[in-house]
Amino acid sequence: MDRLQLFNKVSDKCNKSVISSYSTSFSFATNLLHRDIRQSIMNIYGFVRLADEIVDSFHDFDKKSLLIRFKKDTNLAINEGISVNPILQGFQNVVRTYNIDNGLIEAFFDSMFTDLNKTNWESESELDNYIYGSAEVVGLMCLCVFVNGERRLFEELSSSARALGAAFQKVNFLRDLKDDVADLNRSYFPELNNGELNAAAKLSIESSIEKDFEEAFKGIKLLPVKSKFGVLVAYKCYMSLFNKIRKLPPEVIFQKRVRINNASKLYLILKTAIFSKFSVA
Repeated sequence: MDRLQLFNKVSDKCNKSVISSYSTSFSFATNLLHRDIRQSIMNIYGFVRLADEIVDSFHDFDKKSLLIRFKKDTNLAINEGISVNPILQGFQNVVRTYNIDNGLIEAFFDSMFTDLNKTNWESESELDNYIYGSAEVVGLMCLCVFVNGERRLFEELSSSARALGAAFQKVNFLRDLKDDVADLNRSYFPELNNGELNAAAKLSIESSIEKDFEEAFKGIKLLPVKSKFGVLVAYKCYMSLFNKIRKLPPEVIFQKRVRINNASKLYLILKTAIFSKFSVA
């Protein structure tokens, strides 16, 4: 093994550590992808997670400067094919291998920069634009890996990939409503009234999420076998979380962060494996 191969291996391990540390749901699901594509999805997640941490967690530092630097380092890594940052080394390998459109990366950074200053999303179009950059493009990046460069299949499944990203993001917004409003002073849903969630607003938001999940499932059924089961498990995990949230009154959403425990996730994986026609390649 030459030194660059060793560094790439270290980079992959760093990204794997990021996904396992930050998200058990995505970690479970990603590990069910075929080994040929598993690491590439982990590398995309590591990149996205690092940017998200800059805007959400580094409160004692100049977030804007850090994000500007991270974007510059990302572009340099992609253009030069190398980065001393292990997370970016893994990401640029994926971008260059699967020819991921730079427009998707630009849109992602646009939404990250929006999070630095914006506190209220006052219209559906504002939220749609934000979610496109923060979540839908991530679904499209992953789709580039799933279809392995098959442009026709990418175009056919792109609307479903976007819908799945949007559904995941909106569920996260509902789950994290208390933290977003109280700690980050962000109110993503236009339906909220001065940061408060009432029953009518909750139903409206849930209806939007349900439509996204329906559109997403159409595409999951058409995914290549190497990715189908892992994506389906992620879908099932988030559907389970969504259904749990739907059963709760609005005031409870502001009192606690709703979770699906690991035992339940493992049960969902087993149930999906047994009762689904999909299988891991």
